Amino acid sequence: MSSDTTIYQDLRGLSAREVRMAIREGRYDRHTAGLAAGKLQCNLAILPEAHALDFLRFCQRNPKPCPVVGVSDTGDAFMRTLGDDIDIRTDVPRYRVFRDGVFTGEVTNITDLWRDDLVTVALGCSFTFENAFIANDIPVRHIEQDKTVPMYKTNVALTPAGVFAGEMVATMRPIREDRIEDAYRISGRFPHAHGAPIAMGDPADIGIADLNAPDWGDPVAVEDGEIPVYWACGVTPQNVLMNARLPFCITHAPGHMLIADVSETLEDQ
Repeated sequence: MSSDTTIYQDLRGLSAREVRMAIREGRYDRHTAGLAAGKLQCNLAILPEAHALDFLRFCQRNPKPCPVVGVSDTGDAFMRTLGDDIDIRTDVPRYRVFRDGVFTGEVTNITDLWRDDLVTVALGCSFTFENAFIANDIPVRHIEQDKTVPMYKTNVALTPAGVFAGEMVATMRPIREDRIEDAYRISGRFPHAHGAPIAMGDPADIGIADLNAPDWGDPVAVEDGEIPVYWACGVTPQNVLMNARLPFCITHAPGHMLIADVSETLEDQ
């Protein structure tokens, strides 16, 4: 067993705050699937205030891939509505930096990039309903295999707002045929975490050419008796932000989420 896998297994029993501290201190920089069970995980878009209102309009018009669960004050690096001492500059395993619509690299800390005009928008993540799947004996293969969930560009068009437009990104999880109805019902209880699936079956129906070649994350096998099921994904804003060619913005790296202190049901937000 690799040291990375050992660290991941050790972190699975820790609180959200303890996991964030491991990330903040540089002890962990991998995916967050399966960590801090019961706590909300968040996709991120960090962008200048000048573009934040149009981006929030875009999210309001496209709640399936972009369910807003938190918004920071301008220039404030702390996500005060999502928990105690959540520093957005240090508490995410990996960040992606974009300039003029071009991806310029991944970093594990954005303290040196922080600006007084930045606004952080936190979006719900499908990792939230995965905990409910596991609790109901629906296997989640990428967690079992310590992988990042596979993510794919699709041909599902989104409703534009200002400079923001594009197509949806989707995640895929293989589900046993006899548990498909349960998967729809359980994930449908979490509209703030993308809710029920957008499709199932033939990937070509939503413009995916090859399930073995995800655009982000790791491929996972669809075994006999299983059907590929697709959910809206919070990586969608990364495509949209690139299309908008903003001078500067930051997102989480796919699969590397912010883990909040609030419940995945948002009951204690």
